[in-house]
Amino acid sequence: MQPSDPTDIPTAAPLEGVARSRRRHIPNALTAARVVLAAVLVVLLSSISSDAWAEAGAPITMSAALAIFVLAAVTDALDGHLARKWGVVSAFGRVMDPFADKLLVLGALVLLAGPAFVHDGRSLSGVAPWMVVVVLGRDLLVTSIRGLYEARGVDFSAGFAGKLKMIVQSVAIPVILLALALHQPMGSASVVTARVAAWSVVLVTAWSAAPYVRRAIRAERGLRA
Repeated sequence: MQPSDPTDIPTAAPLEGVARSRRRHIPNALTAARVVLAAVLVVLLSSISSDAWAEAGAPITMSAALAIFVLAAVTDALDGHLARKWGVVSAFGRVMDPFADKLLVLGALVLLAGPAFVHDGRSLSGVAPWMVVVVLGRDLLVTSIRGLYEARGVDFSAGFAGKLKMIVQSVAIPVILLALALHQPMGSASVVTARVAAWSVVLVTAWSAAPYVRRAIRAERGLRA
């Protein structure tokens, strides 16, 4: 029997190339999915009206929003992990990953601070408009610093403070959504829980800007030396 033609046997290299090509798209697909989930979350929260808390539909909507946020947070943890593990970090991911994070978090906070979540003169979500300004201001400051110094060749990748900030936000916002889903008009436990979660977000987020400012000062001194 004649040996088979070696060219008929697939080599490992093309197979590895196909696998790597597929792996390259998975983290990006998860990031894109998070953008879509963030948009769905915004639509759900926007559908709540100020008098919805007297209706049976509000807890159902809040439960759906909670599930969407948790699913989006899972994709956030997964896409970065896979991109680093497989060595497929891309320009798309570097741009869209923080965009998706900010759209998810800020979208939720902006709507939770709105009048739809005020009932009988008190905020059910615990999120005040000024808190959203603090979170947004921190993100704009850090993004500006990172853009400025990375353009000058300084590494400004996310540090411990930035990662802790995202973890706290990813835990506290679902807690707020859960408190709203379980809200009873005559009860106060859900309101207190939501308020504690909201304050944890604003305090940790504001604190997380300090290490970036210190890094910027050190980098500036190093560039001038």
